[in-house]
Amino acid sequence: MKGFDALQIVIRADASTEIGTGHVMRCLTLADKFRRNGAMVQFVCREHPGHLCDLIQQMEYPVLRLPYFEQKVNEAEGAYAYSHWLGVPWEEDLAQTSSMLSILGTAIDLLIVDHYAIDIRWEQNIRSFVNKIMIVDDLANRHHDCDILLDQNLYNNMENRYDGMIPEYCMKFLGPSYALLRDEFQVARTFAQIREKGVRRILAFFGGSDPTNETQKALEAFILLEETELKIDVVVGSSNPNKAKIAELCSKLLNAEYYCQTNQMAELMVHADLAIGAGGSTTWERCFLGLPAITITTADNQIEVTEVVASRGAIQYLGHYSEVSPPTIAIAIKKYCENPGLLADISRTGMEIMGQLDAVDAVSVVSNLLNSVK
Repeated sequence: MKGFDALQIVIRADASTEIGTGHVMRCLTLADKFRRNGAMVQFVCREHPGHLCDLIQQMEYPVLRLPYFEQKVNEAEGAYAYSHWLGVPWEEDLAQTSSMLSILGTAIDLLIVDHYAIDIRWEQNIRSFVNKIMIVDDLANRHHDCDILLDQNLYNNMENRYDGMIPEYCMKFLGPSYALLRDEFQVARTFAQIREKGVRRILAFFGGSDPTNETQKALEAFILLEETELKIDVVVGSSNPNKAKIAELCSKLLNAEYYCQTNQMAELMVHADLAIGAGGSTTWERCFLGLPAITITTADNQIEVTEVVASRGAIQYLGHYSEVSPPTIAIAIKKYCENPGLLADISRTGMEIMGQLDAVDAVSVVSNLLNSVK
């Protein structure tokens, strides 16, 4: 039986302007937990426009890079909506990834796949290179050949969404109690409070890439309010194509602070009274810290879970990005400025959805995973 310090783990995940950064970022959280337990972790990523390979390497993880080919594949060649996210046909991605794993020259104990474009066909063919496979998913739209499944999102049919799509022996981790939150959020939770004193500071963040430029909408809404006592922190990722324009807008506002690819997100959330942001994994970070959020979905896969969280009273869902304008956002902000009680209700409900601090810990996921691959 191997000790944890002998485990070899590979993560297959991509980021891009279209894909966003969330898949890679949550895998980095998981990687940190594994590494802390002594495992060796490396990534396999394709160099799409807006990739995060350099950031992964800055965090001292080896990255096996797959080449990017413009217009190499389209959705018509795949079986479902996200097939083109691989950038190449799945058979080619499989061959390239298999080649990378062969070069490593060591047995892979666990392969973690966080990619909407990968399914059972790819997974079955990679089996000969790995001991166990873990899938991180939230679509429940395709079959998987996996030993472990992690879906950290909240759904009404959470317990049976994957029935018939994964093997019966597969170990499942389902729901926000398994959200992959970075250590900074665990620490920040001890300082987080129910927001009962009204809105004084707003946090605007729409993910690492924000291709539809919702950040500018939020800034324009903030300007429409003409509230000199309100402050706004604006956060963008390094792959945001509009970051220069956002920075310029913020520079013209005395009560706006601009951050690019910051590592202070948990601190900014604790200090904020209200957030404006997208659906996705940031939802759980905000709820965990009791930060009420006006949410705008920026991708189709965010809609279902955002609607469920809104129905529980943990966020306000304004709608899909194409339906939301700056005046709509401004009206929503003004509502919470004038009704601190509503703010407190959402803050409290968000924390309740995430559960108790001791229960919401990626360590619980990692501990089970480590034991399963020993």
